[in-house]
Amino acid sequence: MQRGGLSIYAKINSPIIIRSLNLSRLRITEIFYSLQGESSSIGKPTLFVRLTGCPLRCIWCDTEYAFSGGEYWDMPALLEKIESFNPQNICITGGEPLAQLKPCLELMQLLCKKGHNVSLETSGSIDISEVAPGVSKVMDLKAPDSGEMGKNLYSNIQYLNKNDEVKFVIKSRKDYDWAKMKIDQYQLSDKTNVIISPCFGDIDERQLAEWVIEDNLPVRFQIQMHKILWNDVQGH
Repeated sequence: MQRGGLSIYAKINSPIIIRSLNLSRLRITEIFYSLQGESSSIGKPTLFVRLTGCPLRCIWCDTEYAFSGGEYWDMPALLEKIESFNPQNICITGGEPLAQLKPCLELMQLLCKKGHNVSLETSGSIDISEVAPGVSKVMDLKAPDSGEMGKNLYSNIQYLNKNDEVKFVIKSRKDYDWAKMKIDQYQLSDKTNVIISPCFGDIDERQLAEWVIEDNLPVRFQIQMHKILWNDVQGH
């Protein structure tokens, strides 16, 4: 399939759709190719498209640089840029990507139609009901020490399946006990995959691992691999 202009939309030939694509745009902080450092896809070569903006201010946020700034991309140019990497996997992340709801949903739907493996990293504070079925949703539930627990949109849980994941970032024993309660309350391990991840630099990872083993939690314990490999340098 040719690149350039609108030729990448050969399979999307409605004039109305083409005009819509030309009007859509997204504010992007960065686009980079690396290894997925977390989730069930950890270790896989992945293209990251980091959208700008987030309505939350988690105490332990590691991407504050994505709160503002960025560069606007028209949809055709963005799709052409993504295709230039010939990506094995694509992760739409932020910030909070769904803060740019309509164009973000459109981007993911177009990428799925083109046959890409697409994942979405979302805070769980914005409705996910319209995310394309082919997208793997990695959704946070914010624990108390995030400072944003009150923003959790629990109605999102009904839209998760075994292709998706719920992630708890744990900063303290209080966070861990809260996560255990939510896993049980919503029977999360029966609905989807559950990840327990230590807040990098704020909790003893081995201690958290011991708690998971002791309680025999039906979860995946995970340390963020990219922070071990690249010390959380931007662009990885």
